Amino acid sequence: MSKLVCITGASRGIGYETALEFAAGGYDLILLCKTHFSKLQELELKIRSDYGRQCYLIQADISDHLSLQNKFFSYIEEKKLFPDILIHNAGISYVGLLQDMPFEAWHEIIDTNLSSAFYLSKFFIPHFLRKNSGKIVFVSSVWGNWGASCEAAYSASKGGLNSFTKALAKELAPSNIQVNAVAFGAIDTTMNNHLTSAEKDILCEEIPAGRMGTPKEAGSFLYQLAHCPAYLTGQIITMDGGWM
Repeated sequence: MSKLVCITGASRGIGYETALEFAAGGYDLILLCKTHFSKLQELELKIRSDYGRQCYLIQADISDHLSLQNKFFSYIEEKKLFPDILIHNAGISYVGLLQDMPFEAWHEIIDTNLSSAFYLSKFFIPHFLRKNSGKIVFVSSVWGNWGASCEAAYSASKGGLNSFTKALAKELAPSNIQVNAVAFGAIDTTMNNHLTSAEKDILCEEIPAGRMGTPKEAGSFLYQLAHCPAYLTGQIITMDGGWM
């Protein structure tokens, strides 16, 4: 049977490049996004053309467990698509003073970046248990380790994701299921579009590598991490060009 990976937030940036890495590695793919479904369809055409792999596209809101159940989980169960690997990449940010942050924005950040990890894990774990194998990789951030001014909610969500990763890894290790996360630094994606060119230049001066990381580098590392030896679990691995 073909190898199968599920990637959230796959329509652009890190998720897009991660999908290409897995397709090149011989995987069929379950690809999920919330808003840019046309980009996901373009990605499917590229994967079919360049790699000849099968893609299953789903549009759903990962912050809403009912949306996931009705549009994502039900589809996977109906088609009996149970992946070997879950790459949970989807996430959002909020930049601004905490005192000015609307209550709704706080809940959106926490639900999208943290609660979604619970929803996805709760659904996929029983399938991994039946196979006595599986890999879960979460996309986190250096701000989950260090915290960032004007990104308190984002930092809290990623810090929670890091703790969730460590705890879940201990819970699942006896069942041969590995759980790890990557704390990325500054990656050149649309999430950083709020920065001006001058601000990006200043940021790059702070990074020992002298530049932001590329989505392709991030996707390549996620693919490599998903194929590390099974004894590697419960780790938050930083990839930030030596920044932090």
